[in-house]
Amino acid sequence: MNINGNGIGGCTPEQALSGLSNMTDGIEDIQISEYQARIEKAQALMKAQNIDAVYLNAGSNLYYFTGTRWYASERMVAAVIPQQGDIFYIAPHFEVDTLTQYMQIKGPIYGWHEHESPYQLVAELLAEKGTASGTLGLDEATPFFIANGLQQLLSNTHFVDAKTVTAGCRMCKSERELALMQRAKDMTLRVQQAAASILHEGITTKEVTEFIDKAHRKVGAVNGSSFCIVLFGEDSSYPHGVKNPKALDTNDVVLIDTGCQLYGYNSDITRTYVFGEPSDRQRAMWQLEKDAQLAAFNAAKIGEPCGVADTAARDLLAAHGMGPGYQTPGCPHRTGHGTGLDIHEWPYLVGSEKTLLAPGMTFSNEPMLVLPKEFGIRLEDHFYMTENGPKWFTEPAHSIDDPFGLMTHQ
Repeated sequence: MNINGNGIGGCTPEQALSGLSNMTDGIEDIQISEYQARIEKAQALMKAQNIDAVYLNAGSNLYYFTGTRWYASERMVAAVIPQQGDIFYIAPHFEVDTLTQYMQIKGPIYGWHEHESPYQLVAELLAEKGTASGTLGLDEATPFFIANGLQQLLSNTHFVDAKTVTAGCRMCKSERELALMQRAKDMTLRVQQAAASILHEGITTKEVTEFIDKAHRKVGAVNGSSFCIVLFGEDSSYPHGVKNPKALDTNDVVLIDTGCQLYGYNSDITRTYVFGEPSDRQRAMWQLEKDAQLAAFNAAKIGEPCGVADTAARDLLAAHGMGPGYQTPGCPHRTGHGTGLDIHEWPYLVGSEKTLLAPGMTFSNEPMLVLPKEFGIRLEDHFYMTENGPKWFTEPAHSIDDPFGLMTHQ
């Protein structure tokens, strides 16, 4: 039993799982009309930037614009968005029938056999459409071997980074995207609460990780956890984990960072608390982390550079003897990252980021405190920008004694 009433410990995994249910009712995937609008926006950006066509390699950009879920491999699977006209696809001939099943935005598929060059096929198609001597934007996630293959055959083509188009469309989320992200984050926050309830002395990180995967499935994430980091004690001072994680001891710091996907959109939430009685040092550092997170949130204003949020968090930490800069004890990494179909995507909350904050942008907020050889404190929630400023997706942790607000709401 959890005698403190704060939800840390006291339940068996079976009891905790029994308290979870599917949370995806009433939520819908992106509709065809939105994919079409994305392509139209891309074409408007291409026209403004004198880009004749954009090559989208298999991956999240292909999915974003076409609804076609296909993972990158050594075989070219791609779509090309022309500045004017309809999108078309390139794929191995033997995959055409399968690819057709995944396509949301329909278009002709041009197939290549295993002994043929897909780069030659793209060159011929661009020549047919009169853009072989124009400007071709390459999806920034295009592997080098594909970019190199195209450049070898398209000597008269001017190649540019298509990030101005892809990020230009993806950085600001639609209402439906925000709704999908909201639900995914609600799911993971519920899973975080359930994970805290099963902790006991001696439990291993593997046991907690396996529980979190089951819990994500129970709340409706069909593929379970998209990632999971569980760290106890001194291990929590290593932001992304250690080779041989320790089991849980009483009075250890507990750091759990996990997420899932809902129709491709990511959640990513970190909670840090103490299993047992927090020390004065742990309390002070936990509150400093929360204050830095709030400073970053409050600094995010429409029209300001994204970097102001990182500066605000880092200045607050420095005023309390942390850092300076990226030195530890202090925050060794950026304050946050954009998120959406990719768990880390543009723009970033880092001092060098000059992109101006705009409605629809979404960010993690996690100016982690690392105290080497002691412990780490990371509180991570996400927010999105509205016309009136930032808005939390999930309510930040309440206190080190009551991280999920269970005592507050009793």
